[in-house]
Amino acid sequence: MSATEATGRAAEGAAEERGGRPRVSVLIPCLNEAESIATCVSQSLEALRSAGIDGEVVVADNGSTDGSAQLAREAGAIVVEEARRGYGSAYLAAFGAAQGDYLVMLDADLTYPIDDIPRFVAELDKGADLVMGDRMENIQPGAMHWMHRYVGNPVLTGTLNLFFRTGVRDAHCGMRAVRRDALPALDLRTTGMEFASEMVIRAAKVDLSIADIPIEYHPRAGESKLSRFRDGWRHLRFLLVHSPTYLFVVPGAALALVGFLAMLAVLGNIDIFGRTWDLHAMILGSLLTTVGIQVIALGLCAHAYGIYFMQEREPWFERARDRFRLEHGLLVGGVITLAGLAIAGVIVVQWVDRGLGALSEEQLAVFAATLIVVGIQIFFSSFLLSILGLRRRR
Repeated sequence: MSATEATGRAAEGAAEERGGRPRVSVLIPCLNEAESIATCVSQSLEALRSAGIDGEVVVADNGSTDGSAQLAREAGAIVVEEARRGYGSAYLAAFGAAQGDYLVMLDADLTYPIDDIPRFVAELDKGADLVMGDRMENIQPGAMHWMHRYVGNPVLTGTLNLFFRTGVRDAHCGMRAVRRDALPALDLRTTGMEFASEMVIRAAKVDLSIADIPIEYHPRAGESKLSRFRDGWRHLRFLLVHSPTYLFVVPGAALALVGFLAMLAVLGNIDIFGRTWDLHAMILGSLLTTVGIQVIALGLCAHAYGIYFMQEREPWFERARDRFRLEHGLLVGGVITLAGLAIAGVIVVQWVDRGLGALSEEQLAVFAATLIVVGIQIFFSSFLLSILGLRRRR
């Protein structure tokens, strides 16, 4: 039996002693928070009692060495021990131990307004599946580093909204609430700080209802566990790898378009920036085109993997998948390859006819080679997409 399962049974027994399943579970991850954990637990319990809410507090201790776990127990919390370090690991353990229908999440450092717990519960009562706190207009002096406030959080939240259209105003606020019955759809797995982004991304992808409420943000008690640049990069990396469209397809399409237009401009002797361009521009255009097509193929394969193996949803990809089959890709790739071979064949015939001297069609030769390479890429990428599609649910 895992530690999470064992603690889940212990929590269930504690809930029965209180007369049944609690309505709300307040979840608090903890790593060496002896200075504040007892206050956080007691204030959470008081907030529940004052609002007449039947609830519990579950503390996920992540390997504290300062007695935080015992202090939390003495303050009235159910404590689950999670040896695997990480913000996400702690919350996954807390999810397994909690018994409430609503799960309210907050940090142990007293930065969040604990007496606002009933407000989060009220939003869930109104029908929201996920409720996010919004700190950005109510940050108390000294509570947030200027880089987080004016650079990190706006950039990461803006990127998340661009990629996934969540509409949230503060994607990395640690005070949030979620319905227990939404957890299977969220299917949360990450173990580090990117857990905060994963929850919002997954909620958007499975069309859960997300609500925002403004809250205050106070200076923390105790030492911060965040690594400003490492954790910021982990969040950004997570956003990118979960959006193949913006990581692969959009950049690849831009490269391919610019490269192909450059080759056409060279072949057509079109003036750009007041001059005509020759062989070197043709080679650059060829490079951009072939790289762009390959990046697009990688993006399509990434989408296919996400849909077939990770139960992701991407409406445009699913529509295209239903409309286009393997044979379409093979046909397109084959036609482009044959076109390149035909052009190359004409060049070779002319070269032989001229006595095998200097090759005078360098630009056209580069264009033909590009068509051949692009056609082969499309041909075999179509097979790879078809192989991934073998896991398609019928």
